Amino acid sequence: MKIVCNQEFTGERALYHQSDLEINDSNFFDGESPLKESKNIIINHSSFAWKYPLWYCEDITCNNTIFKETARSGIWYVDNIKIYDSNIEAPKLFRRSSHIEITDSNMLNGLEAFWNCSDIKIKNMNTKGDYMFFNSKNIELDNFQLDGNYVFDGAKNIVVKNSILDSKDSFWNTENVIVENSQIIGEYIAWNAKNITFINCTIESMQGFCYTQNLKLIDCKLLNTNLAFEFSSVEAKINSKVDSIKNPMSGKIECLGCDVIIFDGMTDKSKTEIIINGKKYE
Repeated sequence: MKIVCNQEFTGERALYHQSDLEINDSNFFDGESPLKESKNIIINHSSFAWKYPLWYCEDITCNNTIFKETARSGIWYVDNIKIYDSNIEAPKLFRRSSHIEITDSNMLNGLEAFWNCSDIKIKNMNTKGDYMFFNSKNIELDNFQLDGNYVFDGAKNIVVKNSILDSKDSFWNTENVIVENSQIIGEYIAWNAKNITFINCTIESMQGFCYTQNLKLIDCKLLNTNLAFEFSSVEAKINSKVDSIKNPMSGKIECLGCDVIIFDGMTDKSKTEIIINGKKYE
């Protein structure tokens, strides 16, 4: 493997179409697409400060690397990339890429990151940004801290563990989702979703879980949650009260209390069993 150390690169395609290369303690300044069409690249203690640094690449490893804000749209059409102990400051990273692993890193501007991507594994990452993971699939997140809205729209095959998502309208149009031991803070959560399960989660939602097929809540707490479950099929064991329930389609809902239950003729009341503090609601 060739090794490059302590270099400064400028100009378009500075290291175009490289393979079997290790880059150490180097900086990429102005100049688009410095490593475009490259393969089997290891990048250590380096930084990218301009657009499109890694396009159409394969087998990339980044350690202690900085993607500055100006390195926007930086990782597109990439297969097999691993990022460790790095700072990602650029928006719109990761489009139509696959086999992405990120560990012990920060994404300071995750705006529109991970669109149309697949096979994503992220562990121990803080991020801020709207519209993440749009239309992506096969996603595994562990200790993922998000401050950003509209996460996972249209995504499939998602597992989230030990995480905090402060996100308005999360999990819209999703399919095959498991969220475990996590906190979800939002508004219209999981509308139009299918096969979505929350286990031991604390969830805040305004008019959440509507138009949802095969929704499961297992030992969850719902805080500040009203007008929940409208037109949804649901199996829920809730270890808290719910502010209000409206027009569930079918299933069973158990909770410790409910201020208001609304059936206004839009759904068949007999198809949903509601148990409040151990007593069946008639």
